[in-house]
Order: sequence, then C-alpha cells, then structure tokens
Amino acid sequence: MKILIIEDEYNLADAIASMLKSKKYSVEIRTDGEEGLDEALTDIYDLIILDVMLPHMNGFEILKELREEKINSKILMLTAKNTIDDKMIGFNSGADDYLTKPFHMEELLARVNVQLRKNNTSSSDTMELGDIILNINSMELSNKDRVNKVKIIGKEFQLLELFMNNPNIVMDKEQLFVKIWGYETECDINTLEAYISFIRKKLKLVKSTITLKAIRNMGYVLEVFDEKTKE
Repeated sequence: MKILIIEDEYNLADAIASMLKSKKYSVEIRTDGEEGLDEALTDIYDLIILDVMLPHMNGFEILKELREEKINSKILMLTAKNTIDDKMIGFNSGADDYLTKPFHMEELLARVNVQLRKNNTSSSDTMELGDIILNINSMELSNKDRVNKVKIIGKEFQLLELFMNNPNIVMDKEQLFVKIWGYETECDINTLEAYISFIRKKLKLVKSTITLKAIRNMGYVLEVFDEKTKE
C-alpha cells in the first residue's frame, strides 16, 4: 500500500513516515502544496495524509482539485483546525477522515488502517484467488489447503498483492515501477525481473496452478483459470 504525506512540518511528516514504514507501508513526503498536488495527481497512492495549512496551495484547494480530477485515493485531512465548519468543508469537498493536531500516532495509524481496509478489495485479512491465499497480517502465501505456506514480504508482497487485485490483466512494466517503487524510481528492469522470479518460485513452493507470465514487449500477467476472488 502506498501513502503520500503532504505536510509542511518536515519533522512531523518524517515521524509519521517512519511509523508507517515500520508497518510495511510505502511512503512519500511532500512539504509544499503545489508539489504535493502534482505528486497526488499521479494517482498511484492508496491514501493521502493532507495538511490544510501549506505553502503555495492549501489542503482544501488540493482536495477539491483531486476530486475534480477523479483521483479516488482515500484522503485523511491532518490539521490544527478543529472547528465544525473546517471539518464540514473537508468532508463536503471529498475528505474521508479528519484528524486534528496534536494527536497520538496510535490514533493516526488506526485511522490509516481503517481507510485502507475500506479501500481493499478484501473485507478480511486475507485475499483469495484461484488456489492461493495471501494473508495480509502474517504476510504468508499459502495454497487453499493451507498445508504449504511461505513468507512473502516487502516488494514481493506488494507486487503479488497488485497482481492478485488485477488477475488475467496484462500490467506493463512502467505501471509496475510506478505503483510499487514510485514515480521517480531509479530501479531498472533487472530489479523488476528479479522480484518476478521470486514470486514465481514461491507460487511453485505452495504448489499453485497460477502462473505469472511475461508478455513480450508489454509486461506481465497473473494467469488464473479460477477467477473467483474472496471479497
């Protein structure tokens, strides 16, 4: 899951990012309103933590433009403003949640988890596709018989989760780079191919019939004959 923090207090943004990264989220920080909007418009983020008081462009303006551009990322407003009027402006403009400063990191994490759970295609802690189960909490991949299990973490986990949310759809390499490593990544094709290879090996280890195929000059597709996904 990818999260963008748009917050001009860098120390606070960095503390939030460190906490979220410790929970295996992928996080980017922007401290300027206009730069934050440009990054959010890439539409690669599952959730945006958005401060109201920002240089060059305030959070309400950013929120309004994102929703006008049909960016559907979950948006958590983070601000020192705590009046009912301010909250109503945020909610009426398309915010999903509103947290006022000062706050406890535990509460922020809880709210982030709630929003991302709503945004996930799975309503439980597991994703099922064909003959495999991906456990979100334990980061384990298993066959539906639950006998064969293997740990799958980091970028492997993120890639497999993305493929499982898009079964039998060819995903081009650039799309994979942006979704998993970010818009300005310096990762090359060799890195991507290495992670694809790791996922293939783990699918074999759990004795899955699902295949991760390379499509020449296009990208990769997770081929599943049984397309039922548990929701």
